[in-house]
Amino acid sequence: MGTLSPWAVLALAVVLMGLSAPCAAYRQPNFIVILADDVGWGDLGANWAETKETPHLDELAAEGTRFVDFHSAASTCSPSRASLLTGRLGVRNGVTHNFAVTSIGGLPLNETTLAEVLREAGYSTGAIGKWHLGHHGHHHPSFRGFDYYFGIPYSHDMGCTDTPGYNLPPCPPCPRHSAAARVARKDCYTEVALPLFENLTIVQQPVNLSSLAARYVEEAAQFIRQASDSGRPFFLYLALAHMHVPLWVPPPLSPTSGIYGAALSEMDALVGRIKQVADSHGKGNTLLWFTGDNGPWAQKCELAGRLGPFVGAWQRQRGGSSAKQTTWEGGHRVPALAYWPGHIPAKRTSHALLSTLDIFPTLVALAGAALPPNRRFDGLDVSPVLFGWSDVGHKVLLHPNSGAAGKDGEIETLRLAQYKAFYTTGGAMACDGSTGPAERHQPPLIFNLDRDIQEQEPLDVASVEYQAVVPTVGRAYAQALEDIATDNVSVADYSKDPAAMPCCNAQLVACRCQAPSSHAAGLDHRMERRAIDVHTVHGHPTQTPIQTRGQRGQVFTLTYCR
Repeated sequence: MGTLSPWAVLALAVVLMGLSAPCAAYRQPNFIVILADDVGWGDLGANWAETKETPHLDELAAEGTRFVDFHSAASTCSPSRASLLTGRLGVRNGVTHNFAVTSIGGLPLNETTLAEVLREAGYSTGAIGKWHLGHHGHHHPSFRGFDYYFGIPYSHDMGCTDTPGYNLPPCPPCPRHSAAARVARKDCYTEVALPLFENLTIVQQPVNLSSLAARYVEEAAQFIRQASDSGRPFFLYLALAHMHVPLWVPPPLSPTSGIYGAALSEMDALVGRIKQVADSHGKGNTLLWFTGDNGPWAQKCELAGRLGPFVGAWQRQRGGSSAKQTTWEGGHRVPALAYWPGHIPAKRTSHALLSTLDIFPTLVALAGAALPPNRRFDGLDVSPVLFGWSDVGHKVLLHPNSGAAGKDGEIETLRLAQYKAFYTTGGAMACDGSTGPAERHQPPLIFNLDRDIQEQEPLDVASVEYQAVVPTVGRAYAQALEDIATDNVSVADYSKDPAAMPCCNAQLVACRCQAPSSHAAGLDHRMERRAIDVHTVHGHPTQTPIQTRGQRGQVFTLTYCR
Protein backbone atom coordinates (compact mmCIF):
# COMPACT_ATOMS: atom_id res chain seq x y z
CA MET A 1 0.00 0.00 0.00
CA GLY A 2 1.14 3.55 -0.57
CA THR A 3 1.78 6.32 1.93
CA LEU A 4 -0.61 8.72 3.60
CA SER A 5 -0.99 12.11 2.00
CA PRO A 6 0.19 15.18 3.94
CA TRP A 7 -3.43 16.33 4.23
CA ALA A 8 -4.43 12.96 5.67
CA VAL A 9 -1.68 13.14 8.28
CA LEU A 10 -2.77 16.65 9.22
CA ALA A 11 -6.43 15.63 9.39
CA LEU A 12 -5.68 12.72 11.68
CA ALA A 13 -3.45 14.90 13.82
CA VAL A 14 -6.19 17.49 14.28
CA VAL A 15 -8.67 14.80 15.28
CA LEU A 16 -6.21 13.40 17.79
CA MET A 17 -5.24 16.76 19.32
CA GLY A 18 -6.35 17.14 22.87
CA LEU A 19 -7.00 13.43 23.40
CA SER A 20 -5.29 11.96 26.43
CA ALA A 21 -5.64 8.44 25.06
CA PRO A 22 -2.87 7.09 22.84
CA CYS A 23 -3.22 7.21 19.06
CA ALA A 24 -4.39 3.61 19.08
CA ALA A 25 -7.62 4.84 20.65
CA TYR A 26 -8.45 6.98 17.61
CA ARG A 27 -11.86 5.99 16.35
CA GLN A 28 -12.08 5.55 12.61
CA PRO A 29 -15.16 7.33 11.31
CA ASN A 30 -18.06 5.51 9.73
CA PHE A 31 -18.86 6.32 6.10
CA ILE A 32 -22.20 6.36 4.30
CA VAL A 33 -22.14 7.22 0.60
CA ILE A 34 -25.61 7.69 -0.88
CA LEU A 35 -25.63 7.75 -4.67
CA ALA A 36 -28.83 8.89 -6.37
CA ASP A 37 -29.50 7.83 -9.96
CA ASP A 38 -30.17 10.32 -12.81
CA VAL A 39 -30.67 13.14 -10.32
CA GLY A 40 -30.50 16.74 -11.52
CA TRP A 41 -28.54 19.54 -9.90
CA GLY A 42 -31.85 21.39 -9.62
CA ASP A 43 -33.58 18.48 -7.86
CA LEU A 44 -32.22 19.75 -4.56
CA GLY A 45 -34.22 22.56 -2.99
CA ALA A 46 -31.06 24.01 -1.45
CA ASN A 47 -29.71 24.39 -5.00
CA TRP A 48 -32.85 25.45 -6.82
CA ALA A 49 -35.60 27.43 -5.11
CA GLU A 50 -38.29 26.04 -7.41
CA THR A 51 -37.79 22.56 -5.93
CA LYS A 52 -40.01 22.03 -2.87
CA GLU A 53 -39.88 18.25 -2.41
CA THR A 54 -36.57 17.85 -0.54
CA PRO A 55 -36.93 19.10 3.07
CA HIS A 56 -34.68 16.37 4.49
CA LEU A 57 -31.93 16.95 1.95
CA ASP A 58 -32.22 20.68 2.53
CA GLU A 59 -31.84 20.06 6.26
CA LEU A 60 -28.77 17.96 5.49
CA ALA A 61 -27.37 20.92 3.54
CA ALA A 62 -28.10 23.29 6.43
CA GLU A 63 -26.38 20.99 8.93
CA GLY A 64 -23.42 20.25 6.66
CA THR A 65 -21.66 21.55 3.57
CA ARG A 66 -23.19 21.92 0.11
CA PHE A 67 -20.94 21.63 -2.93
CA VAL A 68 -22.19 23.59 -5.92
CA ASP A 69 -19.40 22.75 -8.40
CA PHE A 70 -19.42 18.99 -7.90
CA HIS A 71 -19.31 16.55 -10.82
CA SER A 72 -19.92 12.90 -11.56
CA ALA A 73 -16.92 11.15 -13.06
CA ALA A 74 -18.94 10.21 -16.15
CA SER A 75 -22.41 10.97 -17.49
CA THR A 76 -23.75 7.43 -17.50
CA CYS A 77 -24.24 4.62 -15.00
CA SER A 78 -21.47 2.00 -15.06
CA PRO A 79 -18.51 4.32 -15.76
CA SER A 80 -19.62 6.77 -13.07
CA ARG A 81 -19.95 4.03 -10.45
CA ALA A 82 -16.66 2.40 -11.40
CA SER A 83 -14.88 5.72 -10.98
CA LEU A 84 -16.45 6.40 -7.59
CA LEU A 85 -15.33 3.00 -6.29
CA THR A 86 -11.79 3.17 -7.76
CA GLY A 87 -10.95 6.91 -7.84
CA ARG A 88 -9.97 6.42 -11.49
CA LEU A 89 -11.57 7.42 -14.79
CA GLY A 90 -12.82 4.80 -17.20
CA VAL A 91 -9.79 5.22 -19.46
CA ARG A 92 -7.76 3.89 -16.53
CA ASN A 93 -10.13 1.38 -14.85
CA GLY A 94 -11.49 0.01 -18.13
CA VAL A 95 -15.20 0.79 -17.61
CA THR A 96 -16.11 3.12 -20.47
CA HIS A 97 -19.79 2.30 -21.05
CA ASN A 98 -22.64 0.40 -19.43
CA PHE A 99 -22.74 -3.34 -18.81
CA ALA A 100 -25.67 -5.37 -20.11
CA VAL A 101 -27.96 -8.01 -18.60
CA THR A 102 -25.94 -10.61 -20.53
CA SER A 103 -22.49 -9.18 -19.75
CA ILE A 104 -19.86 -11.70 -18.74
CA GLY A 105 -17.45 -9.12 -17.41
CA GLY A 106 -17.54 -6.11 -15.16
CA LEU A 107 -15.17 -3.80 -13.34
CA PRO A 108 -11.80 -5.49 -14.04
CA LEU A 109 -10.73 -7.73 -11.18
CA ASN A 110 -7.27 -6.15 -11.00
CA GLU A 111 -8.89 -2.84 -10.02
CA THR A 112 -9.07 -2.29 -6.25
CA THR A 113 -12.37 -1.00 -4.89
CA LEU A 114 -12.92 1.41 -2.02
CA ALA A 115 -14.63 -1.41 -0.13
CA GLU A 116 -11.57 -3.63 -0.45
CA VAL A 117 -9.28 -0.94 0.95
CA LEU A 118 -11.60 -0.10 3.84
CA ARG A 119 -12.25 -3.73 4.72
CA GLU A 120 -8.50 -4.29 4.90
CA ALA A 121 -8.43 -1.29 7.28
CA GLY A 122 -10.89 -2.99 9.61
CA TYR A 123 -14.24 -1.78 8.28
CA SER A 124 -17.49 -3.67 7.94
CA THR A 125 -18.59 -3.04 4.36
CA GLY A 126 -22.05 -3.13 2.87
CA ALA A 127 -23.54 -2.32 -0.52
CA ILE A 128 -27.27 -1.80 -0.89
CA GLY A 129 -29.00 -0.93 -4.14
CA LYS A 130 -27.94 -0.84 -7.77
CA TRP A 131 -24.55 -2.32 -8.67
CA HIS A 132 -24.14 -2.23 -12.49
CA LEU A 133 -20.46 -3.16 -12.40
CA GLY A 134 -20.85 -6.79 -13.43
CA HIS A 135 -22.97 -9.49 -11.84
CA HIS A 136 -21.48 -12.66 -13.30
CA GLY A 137 -18.90 -14.69 -11.39
CA HIS A 138 -16.39 -12.72 -9.35
CA HIS A 139 -17.61 -9.37 -10.66
CA HIS A 140 -20.49 -9.59 -8.20
CA PRO A 141 -20.20 -7.14 -5.24
CA SER A 142 -19.77 -10.03 -2.80
CA PHE A 143 -16.35 -10.56 -4.38
CA ARG A 144 -15.44 -6.86 -4.63
CA GLY A 145 -14.88 -6.09 -0.98
CA PHE A 146 -18.42 -6.00 0.39
CA ASP A 147 -19.27 -8.15 3.40
CA TYR A 148 -22.98 -7.74 2.66
CA TYR A 149 -24.94 -6.98 -0.48
CA PHE A 150 -28.65 -6.40 -1.00
CA GLY A 151 -29.88 -4.96 -4.25
CA ILE A 152 -30.33 -5.21 -7.99
CA PRO A 153 -27.45 -6.02 -10.37
CA TYR A 154 -28.17 -3.23 -12.86
CA SER A 155 -30.73 -0.49 -13.59
CA HIS A 156 -34.29 -1.37 -12.69
CA ASP A 157 -35.51 -0.78 -16.24
CA MET A 158 -33.28 -3.67 -17.40
CA GLY A 159 -35.79 -6.36 -16.49
CA CYS A 160 -39.54 -6.66 -16.32
CA THR A 161 -41.54 -6.51 -13.09
CA ASP A 162 -45.15 -7.04 -12.07
CA THR A 163 -45.18 -3.43 -10.82
CA PRO A 164 -43.75 -1.61 -13.86
CA GLY A 165 -44.32 1.94 -12.62
CA TYR A 166 -44.04 5.03 -14.82
CA ASN A 167 -41.79 5.11 -17.86
CA LEU A 168 -41.72 6.70 -21.30
CA PRO A 169 -42.54 4.75 -23.33
CA PRO A 170 -44.45 2.63 -20.79
CA CYS A 171 -43.34 -0.98 -20.44
CA PRO A 172 -45.68 -3.90 -19.78
CA PRO A 173 -45.51 -6.11 -16.70
CA CYS A 174 -43.65 -9.41 -16.84
CA PRO A 175 -45.29 -11.94 -19.13
CA ARG A 176 -47.15 -14.84 -17.56
CA HIS A 177 -47.14 -17.03 -20.65
CA SER A 178 -44.29 -17.92 -22.99
CA ALA A 179 -46.03 -16.43 -26.03
CA ALA A 180 -46.19 -13.02 -24.36
CA ALA A 181 -42.47 -13.11 -23.63
CA ARG A 182 -41.72 -13.25 -27.34
CA VAL A 183 -43.55 -9.98 -28.07
CA ALA A 184 -40.83 -7.38 -28.61
CA ARG A 185 -41.32 -3.90 -27.16
CA LYS A 186 -38.74 -1.23 -27.92
CA ASP A 187 -36.67 -0.24 -24.88
CA CYS A 188 -38.46 -2.81 -22.72
CA TYR A 189 -37.12 -6.05 -21.28
CA THR A 190 -39.73 -8.81 -21.36
CA GLU A 191 -37.79 -12.06 -21.39
CA VAL A 192 -36.07 -11.85 -18.00
CA ALA A 193 -37.50 -10.38 -14.82
CA LEU A 194 -35.50 -7.97 -12.67
CA PRO A 195 -33.80 -9.91 -9.85
CA LEU A 196 -33.20 -8.86 -6.26
CA PHE A 197 -30.09 -10.28 -4.60
CA GLU A 198 -29.08 -10.82 -1.02
CA ASN A 199 -25.38 -11.59 -1.23
CA LEU A 200 -25.20 -14.19 -4.02
CA THR A 201 -28.75 -15.46 -3.74
CA ILE A 202 -31.70 -14.23 -5.76
CA VAL A 203 -34.42 -13.63 -3.18
CA GLN A 204 -37.05 -12.19 -5.48
CA GLN A 205 -37.59 -12.25 -9.25
CA PRO A 206 -39.30 -10.13 -10.40
CA VAL A 207 -38.59 -7.36 -7.90
CA ASN A 208 -41.59 -5.66 -6.35
CA LEU A 209 -40.81 -2.03 -7.18
CA SER A 210 -43.59 -0.78 -4.91
CA SER A 211 -41.67 -1.90 -1.83
CA LEU A 212 -38.06 -1.64 -3.04
CA ALA A 213 -37.32 1.72 -1.42
CA ALA A 214 -38.69 0.52 1.91
CA ARG A 215 -36.58 -2.64 1.68
CA TYR A 216 -33.46 -0.57 1.03
CA VAL A 217 -34.14 1.54 4.12
CA GLU A 218 -34.80 -1.57 6.20
CA GLU A 219 -31.61 -3.31 5.06
CA ALA A 220 -29.50 -0.16 5.43
CA ALA A 221 -30.79 0.46 8.95
CA GLN A 222 -30.11 -3.14 9.91
CA PHE A 223 -26.58 -2.96 8.50
CA ILE A 224 -25.86 0.25 10.44
CA ARG A 225 -27.22 -1.24 13.67
CA GLN A 226 -25.30 -4.49 13.36
CA ALA A 227 -22.06 -2.77 12.38
CA SER A 228 -22.40 -0.30 15.24
CA ASP A 229 -23.08 -3.11 17.72
CA SER A 230 -19.98 -4.94 16.52
CA GLY A 231 -17.76 -2.03 17.52
CA ARG A 232 -16.12 -1.93 14.10
CA PRO A 233 -16.30 1.13 11.83
CA PHE A 234 -18.50 0.65 8.80
CA PHE A 235 -18.73 1.72 5.17
CA LEU A 236 -22.20 1.67 3.61
CA TYR A 237 -22.55 2.28 -0.12
CA LEU A 238 -26.24 2.97 -0.77
CA ALA A 239 -26.97 3.25 -4.50
CA LEU A 240 -30.61 4.26 -4.88
CA ALA A 241 -33.04 3.41 -7.65
CA HIS A 242 -34.30 7.01 -7.46
CA MET A 243 -34.52 9.01 -9.77
CA HIS A 244 -34.05 6.55 -12.63
CA VAL A 245 -37.13 5.37 -14.51
CA PRO A 246 -39.38 3.55 -14.04
CA LEU A 247 -40.62 5.73 -11.22
CA TRP A 248 -42.96 4.05 -8.77
CA VAL A 249 -45.11 6.23 -6.56
CA PRO A 250 -48.12 5.21 -4.47
CA PRO A 251 -51.53 6.67 -5.34
CA PRO A 252 -53.03 9.16 -5.09
CA LEU A 253 -50.71 11.47 -7.01
CA SER A 254 -50.38 15.07 -5.88
CA PRO A 255 -51.71 17.44 -8.57
CA THR A 256 -48.92 19.90 -7.79
CA SER A 257 -45.82 17.68 -7.62
CA GLY A 258 -46.79 15.08 -10.22
CA ILE A 259 -45.07 11.72 -10.71
CA TYR A 260 -41.51 13.01 -10.61
CA GLY A 261 -42.09 15.22 -7.60
CA ALA A 262 -43.72 12.37 -5.69
CA ALA A 263 -40.76 10.08 -6.40
CA LEU A 264 -38.36 12.85 -5.39
CA SER A 265 -40.23 13.22 -2.09
CA GLU A 266 -39.86 9.50 -1.48
CA MET A 267 -36.12 9.66 -2.11
CA ASP A 268 -35.83 12.65 0.20
CA ALA A 269 -37.65 10.82 3.00
CA LEU A 270 -35.39 7.79 2.48
CA VAL A 271 -32.25 9.91 2.91
CA GLY A 272 -33.77 11.54 5.98
CA ARG A 273 -34.41 8.14 7.53
CA ILE A 274 -30.83 6.97 6.90
CA LYS A 275 -29.48 10.15 8.52
CA GLN A 276 -31.74 9.59 11.52
CA VAL A 277 -30.56 6.01 11.97
CA ALA A 278 -26.90 7.01 11.64
CA ASP A 279 -27.29 9.81 14.19
CA SER A 280 -29.03 7.48 16.63
CA HIS A 281 -25.90 5.31 16.73
CA GLY A 282 -23.55 8.10 17.73
CA LYS A 283 -24.02 11.52 16.21
CA GLY A 284 -20.68 12.77 15.03
CA ASN A 285 -19.27 9.31 14.34
CA THR A 286 -20.45 9.09 10.73
CA LEU A 287 -19.61 11.02 7.58
CA LEU A 288 -22.59 10.96 5.22
CA TRP A 289 -21.92 11.96 1.60
CA PHE A 290 -24.86 12.38 -0.78
CA THR A 291 -24.46 12.88 -4.52
CA GLY A 292 -25.57 11.59 -7.95
CA ASP A 293 -24.18 9.32 -10.66
CA ASN A 294 -25.01 11.69 -13.54
CA GLY A 295 -27.53 14.27 -14.66
CA PRO A 296 -31.17 13.78 -15.71
CA TRP A 297 -32.24 11.49 -18.54
CA ALA A 298 -33.85 14.16 -20.69
CA GLN A 299 -35.50 11.82 -23.20
CA LYS A 300 -37.86 10.73 -20.40
CA CYS A 301 -39.54 14.16 -20.61
CA GLU A 302 -41.63 14.93 -17.50
CA LEU A 303 -40.11 11.88 -15.78
CA ALA A 304 -36.63 13.44 -15.97
CA GLY A 305 -34.96 15.61 -13.37
CA ARG A 306 -34.29 19.33 -13.16
CA LEU A 307 -31.11 20.81 -14.61
CA GLY A 308 -31.28 24.09 -12.75
CA PRO A 309 -29.34 26.72 -14.74
CA PHE A 310 -27.13 24.15 -16.52
CA VAL A 311 -29.10 23.94 -19.75
CA GLY A 312 -26.28 23.64 -22.32
CA ALA A 313 -27.87 26.30 -24.50
CA TRP A 314 -25.26 26.07 -27.30
CA GLN A 315 -26.10 22.39 -27.79
CA ARG A 316 -29.85 22.85 -27.46
CA GLN A 317 -29.77 25.32 -30.32
CA ARG A 318 -28.28 22.57 -32.49
CA GLY A 319 -30.55 19.75 -31.34
CA GLY A 320 -30.54 17.05 -28.73
CA SER A 321 -30.26 17.01 -24.97
CA SER A 322 -27.42 18.51 -22.96
CA ALA A 323 -27.98 16.30 -19.91
CA LYS A 324 -27.21 12.61 -19.21
CA GLN A 325 -24.73 10.98 -21.62
CA THR A 326 -23.22 14.36 -22.60
CA THR A 327 -20.24 16.35 -21.39
CA TRP A 328 -22.31 19.52 -20.97
CA GLU A 329 -22.74 20.68 -17.37
CA GLY A 330 -26.23 19.19 -17.17
CA GLY A 331 -24.75 15.76 -17.81
CA HIS A 332 -22.24 15.68 -14.99
CA ARG A 333 -22.79 18.56 -12.54
CA VAL A 334 -24.71 16.90 -9.72
CA PRO A 335 -25.95 17.85 -6.24
CA ALA A 336 -23.55 16.99 -3.43
CA LEU A 337 -23.80 17.29 0.36
CA ALA A 338 -21.47 16.21 3.16
CA TYR A 339 -22.61 15.87 6.76
CA TRP A 340 -20.42 15.01 9.74
CA PRO A 341 -21.40 16.86 12.93
CA GLY A 342 -18.45 18.32 14.79
CA HIS A 343 -16.12 17.93 11.82
CA ILE A 344 -17.72 19.36 8.68
CA PRO A 345 -18.92 22.96 9.04
CA ALA A 346 -22.67 23.52 8.96
CA LYS A 347 -24.45 26.05 6.74
CA ARG A 348 -21.46 26.20 4.40
CA THR A 349 -21.43 26.38 0.61
CA SER A 350 -18.27 25.29 -1.17
CA HIS A 351 -17.39 26.41 -4.70
CA ALA A 352 -14.39 24.07 -4.95
CA LEU A 353 -14.19 22.07 -8.18
CA LEU A 354 -14.78 18.52 -6.93
CA SER A 355 -15.82 15.13 -8.30
CA THR A 356 -17.12 11.73 -7.27
CA LEU A 357 -13.56 10.64 -8.09
CA ASP A 358 -12.52 12.33 -4.84
CA ILE A 359 -14.64 10.10 -2.61
CA PHE A 360 -12.19 7.18 -2.85
CA PRO A 361 -8.95 8.96 -1.84
CA THR A 362 -10.71 11.11 0.76
CA LEU A 363 -12.35 8.25 2.63
CA VAL A 364 -9.19 6.17 2.41
CA ALA A 365 -7.24 9.02 4.00
CA LEU A 366 -9.82 9.61 6.74
CA ALA A 367 -9.75 5.90 7.57
CA GLY A 368 -5.99 6.11 8.10
CA ALA A 369 -5.40 3.74 5.20
CA ALA A 370 -3.27 4.18 2.09
CA LEU A 371 -4.02 4.18 -1.61
CA PRO A 372 -3.32 1.02 -3.61
CA PRO A 373 0.13 1.13 -5.25
CA ASN A 374 1.24 0.92 -8.86
CA ARG A 375 -1.53 3.03 -10.36
CA ARG A 376 -2.48 6.69 -10.66
CA PHE A 377 -5.64 8.29 -9.41
CA ASP A 378 -7.80 11.02 -10.88
CA GLY A 379 -9.41 11.79 -7.53
CA LEU A 380 -7.97 13.97 -4.78
CA ASP A 381 -8.00 13.76 -1.00
CA VAL A 382 -10.33 16.72 -0.40
CA SER A 383 -10.36 16.49 3.39
CA PRO A 384 -9.27 20.17 3.64
CA VAL A 385 -12.36 21.20 1.70
CA LEU A 386 -14.62 19.00 3.81
CA PHE A 387 -13.25 20.48 7.04
CA GLY A 388 -13.53 24.05 5.73
CA TRP A 389 -9.77 24.65 5.77
CA SER A 390 -9.66 25.25 2.03
CA ASP A 391 -11.97 25.84 -0.91
CA VAL A 392 -9.55 24.67 -3.59
CA GLY A 393 -10.25 21.50 -5.51
CA HIS A 394 -9.08 20.31 -8.92
CA LYS A 395 -6.97 22.54 -11.13
CA VAL A 396 -8.00 20.40 -14.10
CA LEU A 397 -10.98 18.06 -14.26
CA LEU A 398 -11.53 15.67 -17.17
CA HIS A 399 -14.97 14.78 -18.53
CA PRO A 400 -15.11 11.50 -20.53
CA ASN A 401 -17.39 10.88 -23.48
CA SER A 402 -20.46 9.07 -22.17
CA GLY A 403 -22.55 8.11 -25.17
CA ALA A 404 -23.70 11.28 -26.89
CA ALA A 405 -20.60 11.91 -29.04
CA GLY A 406 -17.10 10.56 -29.56
CA LYS A 407 -15.68 7.21 -28.54
CA ASP A 408 -16.99 6.10 -25.15
CA GLY A 409 -14.63 6.90 -22.29
CA GLU A 410 -12.20 9.04 -24.27
CA ILE A 411 -11.33 12.46 -22.88
CA GLU A 412 -12.40 15.24 -25.22
CA THR A 413 -13.72 17.77 -22.69
CA LEU A 414 -11.89 19.31 -19.76
CA ARG A 415 -12.34 21.94 -17.12
CA LEU A 416 -9.54 24.37 -16.23
CA ALA A 417 -10.54 26.81 -13.47
CA GLN A 418 -13.57 28.69 -14.82
CA TYR A 419 -12.91 27.60 -18.39
CA LYS A 420 -14.40 24.56 -20.06
CA ALA A 421 -12.96 23.30 -23.33
CA PHE A 422 -14.68 20.97 -25.79
CA TYR A 423 -12.76 19.12 -28.48
CA THR A 424 -15.97 17.22 -29.31
CA THR A 425 -19.61 18.17 -28.72
CA GLY A 426 -22.88 16.34 -29.24
CA GLY A 427 -26.39 16.05 -27.87
CA ALA A 428 -28.08 12.96 -26.44
CA MET A 429 -31.66 12.10 -27.33
CA ALA A 430 -34.01 14.83 -26.15
CA CYS A 431 -37.65 14.63 -25.10
CA ASP A 432 -38.72 15.42 -28.68
CA GLY A 433 -36.64 12.54 -30.04
CA SER A 434 -33.95 14.75 -31.57
CA THR A 435 -30.22 14.21 -31.14
CA GLY A 436 -27.38 16.64 -31.67
CA PRO A 437 -24.76 15.64 -34.23
CA ALA A 438 -21.23 15.02 -33.05
CA GLU A 439 -18.91 17.90 -33.95
CA ARG A 440 -15.14 18.07 -33.70
CA HIS A 441 -13.54 21.35 -32.60
CA GLN A 442 -9.95 22.21 -33.39
CA PRO A 443 -9.12 24.62 -31.87
CA PRO A 444 -11.40 23.75 -28.98
CA LEU A 445 -14.68 25.40 -28.13
CA ILE A 446 -14.11 27.26 -24.82
CA PHE A 447 -16.71 28.67 -22.43
CA ASN A 448 -16.14 30.90 -19.41
CA LEU A 449 -18.51 29.36 -16.86
CA ASP A 450 -18.16 32.29 -14.48
CA ARG A 451 -20.00 34.45 -16.99
CA ASP A 452 -21.88 31.81 -18.95
CA ILE A 453 -23.13 29.01 -16.75
CA GLN A 454 -25.71 28.11 -19.40
CA GLU A 455 -22.91 27.34 -21.88
CA GLN A 456 -24.57 29.53 -24.45
CA GLU A 457 -21.81 31.52 -26.14
CA PRO A 458 -18.25 30.19 -26.54
CA LEU A 459 -15.35 32.61 -26.47
CA ASP A 460 -14.48 34.23 -29.77
CA VAL A 461 -11.30 32.53 -30.98
CA ALA A 462 -9.97 35.94 -31.99
CA SER A 463 -10.55 37.47 -28.56
CA VAL A 464 -7.73 38.33 -26.18
CA GLU A 465 -9.27 36.08 -23.55
CA TYR A 466 -9.37 33.04 -25.84
CA GLN A 467 -5.84 33.57 -27.09
CA ALA A 468 -4.62 33.90 -23.49
CA VAL A 469 -6.25 30.69 -22.23
CA VAL A 470 -6.02 28.30 -25.19
CA PRO A 471 -2.26 27.55 -24.77
CA THR A 472 -2.84 26.65 -21.12
CA VAL A 473 -5.79 24.44 -22.06
CA GLY A 474 -3.69 22.72 -24.73
CA ARG A 475 -0.85 22.01 -22.31
CA ALA A 476 -3.21 20.69 -19.62
CA TYR A 477 -4.93 18.45 -22.16
CA ALA A 478 -1.66 17.05 -23.49
CA GLN A 479 -0.33 16.42 -19.97
CA ALA A 480 -3.53 14.61 -18.99
CA LEU A 481 -3.41 12.33 -22.04
CA GLU A 482 0.26 11.61 -21.44
CA ASP A 483 -0.40 10.74 -17.80
CA ILE A 484 -3.11 8.27 -18.82
CA ALA A 485 -1.00 6.75 -21.60
CA THR A 486 1.86 5.97 -19.19
CA ASP A 487 -0.34 4.57 -16.39
CA ASN A 488 -1.24 0.98 -15.55
CA VAL A 489 -4.64 0.82 -17.22
CA SER A 490 -7.22 -1.96 -17.17
CA VAL A 491 -9.47 -3.33 -19.89
CA ALA A 492 -13.00 -4.46 -19.11
CA ASP A 493 -14.54 -7.51 -20.75
CA TYR A 494 -17.71 -6.36 -22.53
CA SER A 495 -18.50 -9.72 -24.15
CA LYS A 496 -22.01 -11.10 -23.71
CA ASP A 497 -23.55 -14.50 -23.18
CA PRO A 498 -27.22 -15.26 -22.40
CA ALA A 499 -25.94 -17.69 -19.77
CA ALA A 500 -24.79 -14.71 -17.69
CA MET A 501 -28.35 -13.48 -17.10
CA PRO A 502 -29.35 -13.83 -13.44
CA CYS A 503 -32.14 -16.39 -13.41
CA CYS A 504 -33.98 -17.78 -10.42
CA ASN A 505 -35.86 -20.50 -12.29
CA ALA A 506 -35.36 -20.94 -16.03
CA GLN A 507 -38.34 -23.33 -16.20
CA LEU A 508 -40.75 -20.46 -15.50
CA VAL A 509 -41.48 -17.60 -17.88
CA ALA A 510 -39.21 -14.58 -17.26
CA CYS A 511 -37.15 -16.62 -14.75
CA ARG A 512 -39.69 -16.18 -11.99
CA CYS A 513 -38.85 -17.53 -8.56
CA GLN A 514 -42.39 -18.87 -8.28
CA ALA A 515 -45.45 -19.30 -10.44
CA PRO A 516 -47.40 -16.09 -11.20
CA SER A 517 -50.45 -17.36 -9.33
CA SER A 518 -48.55 -17.42 -6.04
CA HIS A 519 -49.04 -14.63 -3.53
CA ALA A 520 -46.14 -12.28 -4.34
CA ALA A 521 -46.95 -9.91 -1.50
CA GLY A 522 -45.65 -12.39 1.05
CA LEU A 523 -42.21 -12.21 -0.54
CA ASP A 524 -41.58 -8.74 0.79
CA HIS A 525 -41.29 -10.04 4.35
CA ARG A 526 -40.71 -13.78 3.81
CA MET A 527 -38.56 -13.79 0.70
CA GLU A 528 -37.60 -17.23 -0.47
CA ARG A 529 -33.88 -17.92 -0.26
CA ARG A 530 -33.68 -19.88 -3.51
CA ALA A 531 -30.40 -21.30 -4.70
CA ILE A 532 -30.88 -22.72 -8.16
CA ASP A 533 -28.33 -23.08 -10.88
CA VAL A 534 -29.89 -24.17 -14.16
CA HIS A 535 -27.80 -26.42 -16.37
CA THR A 536 -28.78 -28.13 -19.59
CA VAL A 537 -28.30 -31.86 -19.97
CA HIS A 538 -29.04 -33.25 -23.43
CA GLY A 539 -31.15 -30.20 -24.15
CA HIS A 540 -33.25 -30.46 -20.96
CA PRO A 541 -32.78 -28.08 -18.01
CA THR A 542 -31.91 -29.51 -14.64
CA GLN A 543 -31.64 -27.68 -11.35
CA THR A 544 -28.50 -28.07 -9.27
CA PRO A 545 -27.49 -25.85 -6.34
CA ILE A 546 -23.81 -24.91 -6.36
CA GLN A 547 -21.74 -23.17 -3.75
CA THR A 548 -18.62 -21.07 -3.60
CA ARG A 549 -16.61 -19.33 -0.92
CA GLY A 550 -16.30 -15.59 -0.46
CA GLN A 551 -13.10 -13.76 0.36
CA ARG A 552 -13.62 -14.31 4.08
CA GLY A 553 -14.59 -17.95 3.82
CA GLN A 554 -18.37 -17.44 3.87
CA VAL A 555 -20.28 -19.99 1.83
CA PHE A 556 -22.45 -18.39 -0.84
CA THR A 557 -24.80 -19.93 -3.35
CA LEU A 558 -24.47 -18.95 -6.99
CA THR A 559 -27.74 -18.33 -8.79
CA TYR A 560 -27.29 -17.92 -12.50
CA CYS A 561 -28.99 -19.27 -15.55
CA ARG A 562 -26.58 -21.52 -17.47
